[in-house]
Order: sequence, then structure tokens, then C-alpha cells
Amino acid sequence: MRPSLYSSGFLVFRRATELEFLLMKHPNRWDLPKGHLDFGETKREAALRELWEETGIPNSRLWVDPTFEYQQRYWVRYPKDPAPRFKELTLFLGFLTGDVELKLTEHTGFEWLTWNPPHRIQAQTIDPLLDSVALHLQAAKTWPSLDAQR
Repeated sequence: MRPSLYSSGFLVFRRATELEFLLMKHPNRWDLPKGHLDFGETKREAALRELWEETGIPNSRLWVDPTFEYQQRYWVRYPKDPAPRFKELTLFLGFLTGDVELKLTEHTGFEWLTWNPPHRIQAQTIDPLLDSVALHLQAAKTWPSLDAQR
């Protein structure tokens, strides 16, 4: 079945004292910075735009892993459109290359969680993504110099 909705976003890491990843807080759940594609956008362009719009993280402060792209397909319902829709979500992996002050526009909060897999946060989308990232990072040939961030 072909999706009728396409969305993309990022899982963002940083190096504080330990490796950490960013989660965004909605009133009753955790999420990632992500959103729907605008007409003519690629999935990566949409992910970068959504990251900037929702967090204030600029492209210039993000190293994007060129070998990681995670996709999920699932059914969703939106309050304004009660008919179920089939959605494809594509997530990219990014690493902050310097300090950034987050500027939230769509979320009630955020948290940097220490990377210590396995994580169990949200079963439908976040947990499978984090499991996939853990396997990817174990095998990664390309890795940014996170210890040398400025």
C-alpha cells in the first residue's frame, strides 16, 4: 500500500559529558523534531527545515550521517480528519557540532537523554528507531569527532 502522508525528521545527538540524544515533549508523549513534507521538498530537506522550525538548530551546526536513513510506515488519525491515513516517516541521524540554544515552537519541553541502549520510551516509533541506531552506531565506519566539538 502506498502512503498518503509523508513526514521526516531527525534524531539529534550531542556530546555533553556523555553522548546524549534529544527528545521533544508534547503534553502527553515524547516525540522527535519532525513534520510533513512541503510540495517539492525532498525528505532530507523537510527534515532539516522541521528541525530548524521546531528547535532552532541550524544546518550549519549539524553533521548528518550520510549512511543512515530509517523508515517506518503506519496508520494515523488526526483530530481534524478522523479517517485513518497511511503514513511514511523517514528519520535521519544528526550530531551537533557545537553548542546550540534550543528555541521551541511546537513542543512543551525537551530533554537530552543519555545514550545507553536499549531504551524503552515509546513503542511505536521511538523504540524501534533507537534500536536501529544502536546497531548502526556499532557498525558505523563514518563517525564525527564528537569529542572535538566546539
